[in-house]
Amino acid sequence: MLALQILIDGFAVSALYALGAMGFTLIFGVSGVLNLSHGAIMVLAAVAAWAAASVLHTDTYTGALIGVAVALIASFATYFAVVQPIQQSKRIPNEEKEIFVLTGTLLWGIMIQELIAYFFTNNAKTVLPIIEGVVNILGVRTPKNEIFTAVVCWVVIGALWLLVNRTRTGKAVLAASMNPRGVTLLGLELNSIYLVVWAIYGVLAGIAGVLLGMFLGVSSYSVGPLTASAFSIVVLGGLGSVSGSLIAAFVVGYLETVTAYLISPAYRTIPALLLLVAVMYVRPQGLLGRR
Repeated sequence: MLALQILIDGFAVSALYALGAMGFTLIFGVSGVLNLSHGAIMVLAAVAAWAAASVLHTDTYTGALIGVAVALIASFATYFAVVQPIQQSKRIPNEEKEIFVLTGTLLWGIMIQELIAYFFTNNAKTVLPIIEGVVNILGVRTPKNEIFTAVVCWVVIGALWLLVNRTRTGKAVLAASMNPRGVTLLGLELNSIYLVVWAIYGVLAGIAGVLLGMFLGVSSYSVGPLTASAFSIVVLGGLGSVSGSLIAAFVVGYLETVTAYLISPAYRTIPALLLLVAVMYVRPQGLLGRR
């Protein structure tokens, strides 16, 4: 019975991690940016959805949409206030811009975390679920919201796949991830493509954050573990590899779920980080290689 419980819960957690990591991976694949404010943006989306329902007394659907909208705004703010100024700066040598972007997004994430703690305290916030109730799966009582979370994650991941592979905009994004200079020779604006990618990222992070708030709840303390999990996933899968991130998300999700059930929830992120260290020694390019 415990094994089935771990299987069900691990699938929902892994689907959430996969959704959150998609945008993280997409941004790196296209623009080479590792956004270390990722966890803060996810938590901000969840807290915004919670505040909309608790403070503004909106319905659950409106609250969820507000959460996603806030994440989208935070995504653009990250790009325009932190990433773009560093990338376009003439005072920073090109070989040092990557570390400046890493540091800038990390500090930006800490600022968001502290603002959340200041205005909404460090207490855990749980977003009201869209679907309530419990269903029995082979003897295991499972919240319907947990099933809803996994289904929505996979629907959104499927929609992202269709966008990237079946639309002109998506193909431009895919081309930019393979050969940015070639894209400019075709007459496409890289800045426009970057805006599209950051918009996609904001929506994905927002949906993942709101679903996480409904499923497990979040607080300002969740920022660090969420960023660490996303970073572990993209490195394990191979930097810039979307399929690799999907596989790695399930590895990390199930590792954390098993640890939470068999040892303690307080140590759930440790095995994934240990695996990350091992992979960096044995296969530094990740499971499916870097793109």
